[in-house]
Amino acid sequence: MSDRLSKAEIRKDAVQDTVEAAAGAVGQVATIITAAVKDVAGTVGGFATELFAIRDAARRAAVDHAVDRPDELPPVE
Repeated sequence: MSDRLSKAEIRKDAVQDTVEAAAGAVGQVATIITAAVKDVAGTVGGFATELFAIRDAARRAAVDHAVDRPDELPPVE
C-alpha cells in the first residue's frame, strides 16, 4: 500500500485547513466586536448617568438660590 496522498486528498486537507483558519479568525473578530460594543454601551450609559446627576444638581442649586431670592423660583416641571 502506498503512503502517498492523492491530489484530491491534498486539496481536501488544504480546504479544510483554510476553513478552520477562517472560522477561528471570524470567531476572534466577533469576540473583539462584542467586547467593543459592550464597552461603548457602558461608557454611554455612564455618561447619561453623569448628565442626570448634573441636571439634578443644577436644579437643587437653583432651588437653593431661590430660597434666598423667592422672586426667582424656577418653574416646576
